[in-house]
Amino acid sequence: MRTLIVFNHVSLDGYFVDGNGTMSWAKTRRDDPEWNAFVEQNASGNGPLLFGRKTYELMIQYWPTPMAKQHDAAIADRMNKLPKVVFSKTLSEASWSNTTLIKDDLVREVRRMKQESGDGLTILGSGTLVPQLAEAGLIDEYHLAVNPLVLGKGRTMFEGIGEKLALKPKTTRTFGNGCVYLVYEPAD
Repeated sequence: MRTLIVFNHVSLDGYFVDGNGTMSWAKTRRDDPEWNAFVEQNASGNGPLLFGRKTYELMIQYWPTPMAKQHDAAIADRMNKLPKVVFSKTLSEASWSNTTLIKDDLVREVRRMKQESGDGLTILGSGTLVPQLAEAGLIDEYHLAVNPLVLGKGRTMFEGIGEKLALKPKTTRTFGNGCVYLVYEPAD
Protein backbone atom coordinates (compact mmCIF):
# COMPACT_ATOMS: atom_id res chain seq x y z
CA MET A 1 0.00 0.00 0.00
CA ARG A 2 1.27 3.45 -0.91
CA THR A 3 1.61 6.30 1.55
CA LEU A 4 0.29 9.78 0.88
CA ILE A 5 2.17 12.81 2.14
CA VAL A 6 1.57 16.52 1.83
CA PHE A 7 4.61 18.78 1.42
CA ASN A 8 4.00 22.50 1.64
CA HIS A 9 5.79 25.68 2.56
CA VAL A 10 3.86 27.76 5.06
CA SER A 11 4.44 31.22 6.47
CA LEU A 12 4.68 31.89 10.20
CA ASP A 13 1.08 33.08 10.10
CA GLY A 14 -0.02 29.78 8.57
CA TYR A 15 -0.53 30.57 4.89
CA PHE A 16 0.65 28.35 2.05
CA VAL A 17 -0.26 30.91 -0.63
CA ASP A 18 -0.14 34.66 -0.28
CA GLY A 19 -2.98 37.13 -0.85
CA ASN A 20 -2.42 36.88 -4.61
CA GLY A 21 -2.63 33.09 -4.57
CA THR A 22 1.08 32.60 -5.30
CA MET A 23 3.81 30.60 -3.60
CA SER A 24 6.76 32.56 -5.03
CA TRP A 25 7.63 33.83 -1.53
CA ALA A 26 8.66 30.27 -0.60
CA LYS A 27 11.63 30.34 -2.99
CA THR A 28 13.45 33.19 -1.24
CA ARG A 29 15.48 31.21 1.32
CA ARG A 30 18.32 29.98 -0.89
CA ASP A 31 21.19 31.38 1.15
CA ASP A 32 21.72 28.13 3.08
CA PRO A 33 23.68 25.22 1.51
CA GLU A 34 22.15 22.74 3.98
CA TRP A 35 18.65 23.91 2.98
CA ASN A 36 19.50 23.70 -0.72
CA ALA A 37 20.77 20.12 -0.30
CA PHE A 38 17.61 19.23 1.65
CA VAL A 39 15.36 20.65 -1.08
CA GLU A 40 17.26 18.79 -3.78
CA GLN A 41 17.13 15.54 -1.78
CA ASN A 42 13.36 15.90 -1.32
CA ALA A 43 12.98 16.19 -5.07
CA SER A 44 14.53 12.74 -5.52
CA GLY A 45 11.41 10.61 -4.92
CA ASN A 46 9.87 8.54 -7.69
CA GLY A 47 6.19 8.49 -6.79
CA PRO A 48 3.41 10.47 -8.44
CA LEU A 49 2.80 14.09 -7.56
CA LEU A 50 -0.83 15.06 -6.96
CA PHE A 51 -2.17 18.51 -7.77
CA GLY A 52 -5.41 20.41 -7.85
CA ARG A 53 -6.02 22.63 -10.86
CA LYS A 54 -4.67 25.86 -9.36
CA THR A 55 -1.39 24.34 -8.19
CA TYR A 56 -1.00 22.49 -11.49
CA GLU A 57 -1.42 25.76 -13.37
CA LEU A 58 1.19 27.45 -11.13
CA MET A 59 3.66 24.57 -11.49
CA ILE A 60 3.38 24.27 -15.25
CA GLN A 61 4.21 27.98 -15.59
CA TYR A 62 7.66 27.37 -14.10
CA TRP A 63 9.00 23.82 -14.01
CA PRO A 64 8.97 22.96 -17.73
CA THR A 65 10.61 26.30 -18.65
CA PRO A 66 14.23 27.12 -19.53
CA MET A 67 14.33 29.41 -16.47
CA ALA A 68 13.63 26.46 -14.16
CA LYS A 69 16.31 24.40 -15.88
CA GLN A 70 18.78 27.26 -15.43
CA HIS A 71 18.00 28.12 -11.78
CA ASP A 72 16.79 24.78 -10.38
CA ALA A 73 18.21 22.17 -12.78
CA ALA A 74 18.05 19.07 -10.57
CA ILE A 75 14.58 19.84 -9.23
CA ALA A 76 13.25 20.82 -12.66
CA ASP A 77 14.51 17.54 -14.09
CA ARG A 78 12.68 15.55 -11.38
CA MET A 79 9.50 17.63 -11.62
CA ASN A 80 9.33 17.11 -15.36
CA LYS A 81 10.10 13.37 -15.25
CA LEU A 82 7.91 12.35 -12.33
CA PRO A 83 4.40 11.05 -12.96
CA LYS A 84 1.85 13.71 -12.10
CA VAL A 85 -1.88 13.58 -11.51
CA VAL A 86 -4.07 16.67 -11.67
CA PHE A 87 -7.58 16.53 -10.25
CA SER A 88 -9.89 18.97 -11.98
CA LYS A 89 -13.45 19.06 -13.18
CA THR A 90 -12.76 22.15 -15.33
CA LEU A 91 -9.47 21.42 -17.16
CA SER A 92 -9.95 19.93 -20.60
CA GLU A 93 -6.38 18.64 -20.90
CA ALA A 94 -3.13 18.28 -18.98
CA SER A 95 -0.22 19.08 -21.27
CA TRP A 96 2.72 18.85 -18.85
CA SER A 97 4.86 15.74 -19.48
CA ASN A 98 3.80 12.57 -17.65
CA THR A 99 0.56 14.12 -16.38
CA THR A 100 -2.78 12.37 -16.07
CA LEU A 101 -5.98 14.37 -15.73
CA ILE A 102 -8.63 12.87 -13.44
CA LYS A 103 -12.10 14.37 -13.35
CA ASP A 104 -13.67 11.67 -11.17
CA ASP A 105 -14.30 11.66 -7.42
CA LEU A 106 -11.08 12.77 -5.67
CA VAL A 107 -11.46 10.68 -2.51
CA ARG A 108 -12.39 7.50 -4.38
CA GLU A 109 -9.51 7.91 -6.87
CA VAL A 110 -6.89 8.61 -4.20
CA ARG A 111 -8.14 5.69 -2.11
CA ARG A 112 -7.73 3.48 -5.21
CA MET A 113 -4.25 4.89 -5.93
CA LYS A 114 -3.15 4.21 -2.35
CA GLN A 115 -4.15 0.55 -2.72
CA GLU A 116 -1.84 0.12 -5.72
CA SER A 117 1.75 -0.97 -5.33
CA GLY A 118 4.53 1.48 -6.03
CA ASP A 119 6.23 4.56 -4.65
CA GLY A 120 4.42 6.93 -2.33
CA LEU A 121 2.18 9.77 -3.44
CA THR A 122 2.95 13.42 -2.70
CA ILE A 123 0.63 16.41 -2.71
CA LEU A 124 2.30 19.75 -3.37
CA GLY A 125 0.26 22.89 -2.73
CA SER A 126 -3.30 22.01 -3.66
CA GLY A 127 -5.33 23.60 -0.92
CA THR A 128 -8.54 22.09 -2.26
CA LEU A 129 -7.19 18.53 -2.13
CA VAL A 130 -5.68 18.64 1.36
CA PRO A 131 -8.87 19.34 3.38
CA GLN A 132 -10.90 16.74 1.48
CA LEU A 133 -8.26 14.02 1.75
CA ALA A 134 -7.48 14.89 5.39
CA GLU A 135 -11.15 14.55 6.35
CA ALA A 136 -11.29 11.21 4.53
CA GLY A 137 -8.31 10.00 6.60
CA LEU A 138 -6.16 9.39 3.51
CA ILE A 139 -3.13 11.57 4.34
CA ASP A 140 -0.38 9.67 6.17
CA GLU A 141 2.02 12.56 6.85
CA TYR A 142 2.06 16.35 6.69
CA HIS A 143 5.49 17.81 5.81
CA LEU A 144 5.66 21.55 6.45
CA ALA A 145 8.52 23.91 5.74
CA VAL A 146 7.76 26.87 8.00
CA ASN A 147 9.31 30.00 6.53
CA PRO A 148 10.29 32.90 8.85
CA LEU A 149 7.98 35.27 7.04
CA VAL A 150 4.60 36.80 7.88
CA LEU A 151 2.39 37.25 4.82
CA GLY A 152 -0.50 39.03 6.55
CA LYS A 153 -3.08 37.43 4.30
CA GLY A 154 -3.48 34.41 2.11
CA ARG A 155 -4.96 30.96 2.35
CA THR A 156 -4.23 28.04 4.64
CA MET A 157 -3.89 24.55 3.20
CA PHE A 158 -6.62 23.40 5.59
CA GLU A 159 -9.17 26.01 4.54
CA GLY A 160 -12.61 24.46 4.44
CA ILE A 161 -11.86 21.53 6.72
CA GLY A 162 -14.98 20.75 8.68
CA GLU A 163 -13.57 18.79 11.61
CA LYS A 164 -10.68 19.17 14.02
CA LEU A 165 -7.63 17.28 12.79
CA ALA A 166 -5.46 15.88 15.60
CA LEU A 167 -1.82 15.39 14.62
CA LYS A 168 1.29 14.22 16.45
CA PRO A 169 4.85 15.34 15.69
CA LYS A 170 7.22 12.92 13.99
CA THR A 171 10.26 14.97 12.89
CA THR A 172 11.64 18.47 13.38
CA ARG A 173 14.66 20.05 11.72
CA THR A 174 15.87 23.65 11.82
CA PHE A 175 17.96 25.25 9.09
CA GLY A 176 20.36 28.18 9.16
CA ASN A 177 18.13 30.24 6.87
CA GLY A 178 15.40 30.21 9.53
CA CYS A 179 13.17 27.58 7.93
CA VAL A 180 11.87 24.85 10.21
CA TYR A 181 10.87 21.50 8.73
CA LEU A 182 8.06 19.77 10.61
CA VAL A 183 6.54 16.35 9.95
CA TYR A 184 3.24 15.37 11.54
CA GLU A 185 1.11 12.26 11.28
CA PRO A 186 -2.50 11.64 12.30
CA ALA A 187 -2.80 11.16 16.05
CA ASP A 188 -5.31 8.32 15.77
